[in-house]
Amino acid sequence: MKPDYKNWVPNGMVYGFLGATGGALILTLIFGVEGIVGKVLLVITIVLALMTLWMFLMHRAFSYNGSRQMSKQIIDGVSAYVKIPDGGKGLDVGCGSGALTIACAKKNPNAQMVGIDRWGKEYASFSKTLCESNAEAEGAANVSFGQGDATKLGFEDETFDAVTSNYVYHNIPSRDRQAILLETLRTLKKGGTFVIHDIMSKSKYGDIESFAKKLKDMGYEDVRLVDTTSGMFMNKFEATWMGLSGSTILMGKK
Repeated sequence: MKPDYKNWVPNGMVYGFLGATGGALILTLIFGVEGIVGKVLLVITIVLALMTLWMFLMHRAFSYNGSRQMSKQIIDGVSAYVKIPDGGKGLDVGCGSGALTIACAKKNPNAQMVGIDRWGKEYASFSKTLCESNAEAEGAANVSFGQGDATKLGFEDETFDAVTSNYVYHNIPSRDRQAILLETLRTLKKGGTFVIHDIMSKSKYGDIESFAKKLKDMGYEDVRLVDTTSGMFMNKFEATWMGLSGSTILMGKK
């Protein structure tokens, strides 16, 4: 039995754009390109075709079965920073298919990992059942999964010895993603570690460097921002065409 972590760009998303491109092309052929309607349809067809190509290339790069395997590289890289004391407990926010939760559990076999997600329709192929199946396939018995909301976590203050997340918060519609970070950090015990990887560009997070300084002023220790687009997980060119510019790990200790 092998784990199935799916793809961060789901098949349905690629096929959806492919189908839309095909439909637009058929309409373009029907109307022709002489009139205004035909010209508009042609432009729409070209745009959809480019989007489909972009989706396909992203899907190939993130595939666990392909040669690039960027998602596996990122999961392995982020989990390497997650340290949980024996008997402790860690939280993974937005666990998806369970990849990061399970990787952290395997690197900390004497601790427990909890993965939460809302498993929305945008990623219908991800589910609690899939996470549990992947954990079983990986032989990770020290994990559990449940429904959760990153903007309002159902845990008391200082519950976990480590908190982590990977490419989650930028997907949440919000004017203040720094507040989401603080909600996650609220559940971290004194002395616990945090490792959060996301697209922390100014347009999505505001001034993340000022936020890191704010955490230090609040008493957090060893707060660091690690750029993951300069060869760590990807190069600048990949980050640009994939829309991942600004990918950064925010890490430290409470």
